[in-house]
Amino acid sequence: MGCFSSSGRHTLPKSEASNTPSQVVHTKEDIKIDASMFVGHRSGQVLEHYKIGQKIGSGAFGCVRIGTHIATGQKRAIKTIHKESISEDLTERAKFFTEVDILRRADHPNIVKLYEFYEDEKYFHIVTEFLQGGELFDYIIKNKMLSERAAAIFMRQILSAVAYCHLNNIVHRDLKPENLLLENDAPQPNLKVIDFGTCAIFDPSRHMTKKYGTAYYIAPEVLRKDYDEKCDIWSCGVILYILLSGKPPFYGRTDRDILKMVEKGEYSMRGTIWTTISQGAKHLISRMLDYNPKNRISAREALMDDWLAQNCAVSPSAQSIPLASLDNLKAFRAEQKLQHAVLTFIASQLLQNEDSKQLSEAFRNLDKNGDGKISREELLEVYSGMMGLEAASEEVEKIMRQVDANGSGYIDYTEFIMATAQKEKMINQMNLEAAFKVFDSDGSGKISAQELKALLGSGGGENETIWCELIKDVDQNGDGEIDINEFKAMMMSLVESHK
Repeated sequence: MGCFSSSGRHTLPKSEASNTPSQVVHTKEDIKIDASMFVGHRSGQVLEHYKIGQKIGSGAFGCVRIGTHIATGQKRAIKTIHKESISEDLTERAKFFTEVDILRRADHPNIVKLYEFYEDEKYFHIVTEFLQGGELFDYIIKNKMLSERAAAIFMRQILSAVAYCHLNNIVHRDLKPENLLLENDAPQPNLKVIDFGTCAIFDPSRHMTKKYGTAYYIAPEVLRKDYDEKCDIWSCGVILYILLSGKPPFYGRTDRDILKMVEKGEYSMRGTIWTTISQGAKHLISRMLDYNPKNRISAREALMDDWLAQNCAVSPSAQSIPLASLDNLKAFRAEQKLQHAVLTFIASQLLQNEDSKQLSEAFRNLDKNGDGKISREELLEVYSGMMGLEAASEEVEKIMRQVDANGSGYIDYTEFIMATAQKEKMINQMNLEAAFKVFDSDGSGKISAQELKALLGSGGGENETIWCELIKDVDQNGDGEIDINEFKAMMMSLVESHK
C-alpha cells in the first residue's frame, strides 16, 4: 500500500499516526542511518546472487571460496558453514552468530567488512570483502623481518582495530598473523583483522573464563582462565616481536612446550638481531608483554606510544590530508533522509577498495588517536589550520550535522567515505540500480513506505507517518510510492549540486 497526498487517502487513520509519549522519534529528521542496516540476513540460494569460484581456505566447520557478485562484478569471500556441523553444539552455534553480529556492527578501515549473510536449508554463508594480499604470516615469511617503520605501520593498524573493538566491549581472543589479511600485494598494504569466531562481547566489570587462542600468541592469564580484554594486547606484543625479529618470543617443539613458556612469561630481547632494534620498539613490546594485565598498556595507550607515532609519521595537518577530501567533507549535503540512506548503502556495500584507498588514508590521518572514528576535536584541529578557530568551529558543527547520520557524535568510517567520495563514482547507473533493488525488497518495481520502514525502521522508531513523508519527498507523480526514475532523479540531483 502506498502513501497519498492530503487530497487522497492516508495509509493510517489519524489516531494511529499521531505521536504518543512512548515514541522516541517524531520526525523524519530524527531517523538514524547506519551502515549496519544494509547487512542483510538473506533467505534463498547464494548462487542466485554469486558465481562461486575457487576455495581459498577451509576449517573444521566449513570452507571459504571466492564469489563474484553478479549485480556488481565485485569479488567477495564467502565463508560457508554446514548447519549440521554446529547444530548440536550450542557453543559453536552461539560463536557463529556472535561473529555475524559483531561484523555487522563493525565499521572500521582495519576490520574485514561484512556484506551479507545467507541461510538456506543446509548452509550458512557469510559474505565478506575479498582481501587478495594474503596473510600477514606469509608476508613475514617472505620478508623475514621488517623495518621498524613497516612494522610500526602494521602495528598501528592492528592496534586501531583492537582499540575500536575494546571501546565497543568486543574482545577478539585469537589475534595472530594468520588472522590479519592484506588488501593487496602493494609494498605497504592496508591490513584487516578477520576471523571473529572466538570473539566475545565482554562485561568490563567481570573477567572471562573460557580458554581461547593459539599457543604462540595466547596470554598467560587466559591459560589461568581469568582474564579481560588485555589478552588481545599480549597477542599484539607477540606479533610486534615477530615483525621485528622474525621469531616468536615463546617457542618450543610442541604446543605444550610453548604454553609452558607462555605460563612463565619469560622472553628475551638479546642477541644480534635485537642490537639493531631501537629502545623505543623494545619498550613498547615490554609494555604490551607485561605479565600483569593490570599494568599492561591498553590499546588506546599503545596508539599514543612515541615509537609508534614517530615511525608512522602521522600528521594531523592539512598537508597530510588531500584537500579534496577536506573540501568534499565540508561541502557534503544530503537534504533528504532517503538520499543519505542510499549514499550510506553505496559507500558501505558497493564501493571497491581501490575506489576508497586514498579516502581510507585520509581517514587514518584525521583520526589522530587511532580509535577508528573522527571526533569534533580532530576535525577542529585540521580546519582551524585552514580558516582560523572561530570559522572552523562553525564549519565543524555544520559537518557534524550533515555527516553524522547515526547521531553517534563522531564521524564513523562509512560516514566519512560517504561524504568525501567523488559523487560521480558513487552515483552511477549500476550503483543506483543495485541500490533500488535493495530498497524495493518485494521486487514490485516501486518502493513503498512499508519497505522503507522494514529497511530503516531500526533507526526511526514507530512513528508511521515519517515513512510516508520520506516517500512524499521523492514521489513526483503522487502515487504514494517511488519508482526507479524518481529514485534516480533524487540521487542525480546530488551530482548536479556538487558540480
